Amino acid sequence: MLANHGYSDGSGSYFITIDTDKCNGCGDCVEACPARVFQVVDEDPNDPMSEEPVAIVVPDKKKKVKYECGPCKPSTDRPPLPCVQACKPGAISHSW
Repeated sequence: MLANHGYSDGSGSYFITIDTDKCNGCGDCVEACPARVFQVVDEDPNDPMSEEPVAIVVPDKKKKVKYECGPCKPSTDRPPLPCVQACKPGAISHSW
């Protein structure tokens, strides 16, 4: 299941998508993120049938994703986002 964490406003849509079917709850994204946007929870809040650990965006950062992730946003001279690089199963993507 794709879990979107973030928001839309007049300037665009800012979401981090976590594929909960791929996420293994390892926490590598938590360690890689300089803004501490991620946390690992014991059960997927978006899927009550799942009892496996999964990464989510910290609830009070969902409305700040644009600003929290901005410093890491890729450009022509910057590598992909640290959380995307750290996620070995490829469960994390960003909307921008």
